Amino acid sequence: MNSIDTAVETIELDILGQVCPACLLVVLRQINMYRDRLRDGRTRLLVRTDHRDTTRTVPASAQKMGLGVEVRKVATYYEIIIGGKS
Repeated sequence: MNSIDTAVETIELDILGQVCPACLLVVLRQINMYRDRLRDGRTRLLVRTDHRDTTRTVPASAQKMGLGVEVRKVATYYEIIIGGKS
């Protein structure tokens, strides 16, 4: 997964200012809500966070669920893109 495709629905989740484990719980709730759509590539979840631990906990959990994950540093925060098969 190299970039966000405009043909794919993107759900944006802004959790700036939140810390783990709250970040992980919020993201897991969204993953569970859209699990089938995330797996088959119809939807991607774009998470914005400024908590560095989240860039480890969220990708690890999503990958264990069989989802593809990309983490990018953007200015003062991180983007975690979840979707498709790992």
